[in-house]
Amino acid sequence: MSYIKLKVSIAALLFVGLLSSFVHLQNKPTFFLIGDSTVKNGQDDGQRKGPTGLWGWGHYIWEYMDTSRIKVENDALGGTSSRTFRNNPKLWATVLPKIKAGDYLIIQFGTNDASPVVDSTRARGTIRGNGEETQEVDNYLTKQHEVVHSYGWYIRQFVIEAKAKGATVIVCPPVPKNSWTNGKVHRNADSYGKWVAEAAQQSGAYYIDLNKLICDQYDAEGEDKVKATYYGTDATHTIEAGARVATANVIKGIKSIPELKLNDYLLNK
Repeated sequence: MSYIKLKVSIAALLFVGLLSSFVHLQNKPTFFLIGDSTVKNGQDDGQRKGPTGLWGWGHYIWEYMDTSRIKVENDALGGTSSRTFRNNPKLWATVLPKIKAGDYLIIQFGTNDASPVVDSTRARGTIRGNGEETQEVDNYLTKQHEVVHSYGWYIRQFVIEAKAKGATVIVCPPVPKNSWTNGKVHRNADSYGKWVAEAAQQSGAYYIDLNKLICDQYDAEGEDKVKATYYGTDATHTIEAGARVATANVIKGIKSIPELKLNDYLLNK
């Protein structure tokens, strides 16, 4: 083989290799996360550097994933509810088109859904429950007439639309707050936990009872330790240690569902 032919052959092999790598990257599934500030706080930079910064659990998910085989994209936004994340044209409307067959989506809303349905500041509340009831309102922020649905209805729409794109969907209830009575952390099994579990079953999503998993750990560790170790300036947002507890419990929940193919992308399964 001549020197020129050898160079051409090597160049061709390199091109094929690069093309294969590009196709692999393009076909690599994505693990999407949507939710509120307990999933991604602020600009996802801790707001303040150091151990007292505020973090959402989605920040640490990538540490558990084989990112050479799956991409992690945290599209959560602080201050949102299931209603506002869906209605804001810069949020769900930009995430959904990116979802393709073979991708994964995890959803966690509820912390802000308990806000008023009608107010002049955030207009983010949803109707409590998982029913089909609606409330027509004049949204003071968007200046639009709006039909507001139940919390569960919004969750179901996320699931239905993502599954229609070929994604596997997981839903979680809101994580607990640093709120206690007689040494036991408050749970949401009779409210948002119940409604989101129903919505998951109705829409064909996997369900991880993240609230229960974290609450069980909190109760075992005790109120004093949890307050001193996992929270900073308020009862809703965790510092790094608290966010890592939530992340670990998300992974625990994923592992508890053997048929969930997302397990195949976990490190140290």
